[in-house]
Amino acid sequence: MTSRVLRMRLLKPLFERMFDAADAANQATILRLCSGGGGRRSLLDLGCDDGSWTLEVARATHADHIEGLEVVPDAAAAARARGITIHELDLNAPIALADAQYDLIHANQVIEHVNDVDLFVAEVHRLLKPGGVAVVSTENGSSWHNVFAAVMGWQIFSLTNVSGKVAGLGNPLAIQRGAEAFSPTWRHKTIMNYRGLKELFELHGFRDVIVSGAGYYPLPPLFGRIDPRHSVYITVKGTKPLT
Repeated sequence: MTSRVLRMRLLKPLFERMFDAADAANQATILRLCSGGGGRRSLLDLGCDDGSWTLEVARATHADHIEGLEVVPDAAAAARARGITIHELDLNAPIALADAQYDLIHANQVIEHVNDVDLFVAEVHRLLKPGGVAVVSTENGSSWHNVFAAVMGWQIFSLTNVSGKVAGLGNPLAIQRGAEAFSPTWRHKTIMNYRGLKELFELHGFRDVIVSGAGYYPLPPLFGRIDPRHSVYITVKGTKPLT
């Protein structure tokens, strides 16, 4: 075993702890943004996976009508078993649901997987009731760890899962380096930055758009709220106008 490989094996637990702390901070940010304002009784979770996080959001918002979109059959079945109304629909196509049905539409770590971000945001806007709120979280292309990787000439961390052959492509510090490739629905297509995410939602008619940050490698996650432009995760919140 080379000294380089040994160092990487010793560092991996530290990287995983940092990731877990940033992820927990991001979940707290999402719940804070979703729960503000009240009156969000109908919830649609895009890319809801097994539904466990969907129910966390529903509890925080007191939603009593809970729906989710999930394209992976096993995950959809698990979410349905949790009592969530599931639509097995592909987010890379127009969503076959009626206009203006939901008070809150949420998506966590989903927008980076879709082929067309304009279609995604336009459909979120269409499906919201007037006055409804969208809360969408994603990785930040300008996080300090991505900036570091770019300076080194490496694949940024948020785009190491683009290959169908192997995970951790082009970045020697990627946690999944050398592992089996992600399934097509889990590969990243578009990584947003702070300003781009904000302008994308404004472009599609959202108002009062804000972007919050969570996680801040290598510093404690709370720094992400202070400097969202370089946080690990960015979460956008926007409102569909009443008229």
